[in-house]
Amino acid sequence: EVLDQRYSTLKNPGNQNNEIGLPLTLLRLRSGHERVVLEMGFYVPGEIALLCELSLPQVGVVTNIGTVHAERAGSQEMIAKGKAELIQALPPGPQGVAILNYDDPWVRRMAEQTQAQVFYYGLDPGADLWADGVEGLGLEGVRFRLHFHNEVLHMRVPMIGRHSVHTALRAAAVGLVEGLSWQEIINGLRSEHTQLRLVAVRAQNGALILDDTYNASPDSTLAALNLLDELEGRKVAVLGDMLELGPYEARGHEMVGVRAAEVADELITVGELAAMIAQAAARAGFSKSRIVTLEDSDQAIELLKKRLGPQDVVLVKGSRSMRMDRIVAALESL
Repeated sequence: EVLDQRYSTLKNPGNQNNEIGLPLTLLRLRSGHERVVLEMGFYVPGEIALLCELSLPQVGVVTNIGTVHAERAGSQEMIAKGKAELIQALPPGPQGVAILNYDDPWVRRMAEQTQAQVFYYGLDPGADLWADGVEGLGLEGVRFRLHFHNEVLHMRVPMIGRHSVHTALRAAAVGLVEGLSWQEIINGLRSEHTQLRLVAVRAQNGALILDDTYNASPDSTLAALNLLDELEGRKVAVLGDMLELGPYEARGHEMVGVRAAEVADELITVGELAAMIAQAAARAGFSKSRIVTLEDSDQAIELLKKRLGPQDVVLVKGSRSMRMDRIVAALESL
């Protein structure tokens, strides 16, 4: 009853994953289940702490401290404090294990706030599990070397984009902590189901569409642009507003604009905030004749229907409320 009252006070209409998904998942667990993987989103202080009281996690993974939700939290420091509630709730080691991204200074410092055993992953040899020799293979995935103690494994996984190495590393870290063999971990990473949010689809006219419309932050958009850079064809970046960045709003959009100017052959922005991407790209030397600023996804659909060619590679990305997914759905039928 006390937890229910606290949960009601923390409810946030924008965070349906926490409000509905996690409690329902817990209630559906049966005696035959051995493990459950839960995603805990941060919106307000105390939210993750309460979710930990409900779920009693033994292994906690913290991926990064970005700028998404900074509008609500106020700063990256506040986001870090909120996400640290997860590793603070873990039982003392060896029953509890905090799996932390060594490459993110905010996350690395969380080791000081937990009684659990700490397991680092990253691209730095200082981590317990680390990778080097990272090579993006475009739509064929990514290749890298995996290092753990004295072992070196040469890996190739079907995840799209060089940034996917961190996804593979943390998945492997969880596997190792849970006692899986290397063969089981490798089989899981090579599964056709490992690609998560960014997917590649073909329009009927042959154009390649990179659908990364689940959500958007400066870091994830830069990673998507890096993937676009690896591919062959006329590169079109269709980028929408990145919301809830708070004090990082201008800087985040400007960073994306500079990178888009280096990668894209044509830049289309959707939304008022995304216009800052266009402005930054122009300041970086990108020809204004190759930049189009639009108000909504419907305008983007009409424009792309006229311009999209069979050799084009189109990245579509923006915050979920921008409905960039409608652009992908319309382009697939061309």
